[in-house]
Amino acid sequence: MWNASSGEKLFACAYNNWYVTADYPNTTDVKTYPNVHKDINNLKGASLNNYHTITSAFAATTPHVGIYDVAYDIWLNGVGWGGGTTEFMIWTENYKQVPLGSIQAQLTFDGVSYKAYHYTGGGANVITLVPINVMTSGNLNLKAMFDWAINKGWIPSNPTVNQICYGVEICSTKNQPATFYFTDFSLTMN
Repeated sequence: MWNASSGEKLFACAYNNWYVTADYPNTTDVKTYPNVHKDINNLKGASLNNYHTITSAFAATTPHVGIYDVAYDIWLNGVGWGGGTTEFMIWTENYKQVPLGSIQAQLTFDGVSYKAYHYTGGGANVITLVPINVMTSGNLNLKAMFDWAINKGWIPSNPTVNQICYGVEICSTKNQPATFYFTDFSLTMN
């Protein structure tokens, strides 16, 4: 759990079956990001060109209280802001949260329409795709999304893929306990 504190408890049965309970005041900054993730074994990551496909399945059920986003948080060219890294987010559900940057495009992948936000500043390069309609489960073609961002010039060609995470960024639960359930996650990289 990124930035774990006493405000939440994680219960894990498996990487694709876990839940978190949280109780946070009504504020807008991200308090924590409980998630499941795959670290690419090579410390420098693996070149995107090494993969023909990168796909992922997901499923989550949320409480619809407070402020949060259920999201993939993917790190390219390193992990953490600065040094030429890119944080590539795909919000499968947005509940009253606002992405960094501004809307730069609208696009469709596999029949799902997204608004694309882009932010650069303070050593950060953040791309956030937010679907027009909530996605509680589904399959994503991550490589196609990366290729689209490369064609836009938002990330350099052939970046390394360093970490692929899926979880929930929790800002608020309006001072009441709330539970977020994650019942599917798989990642295929070949």
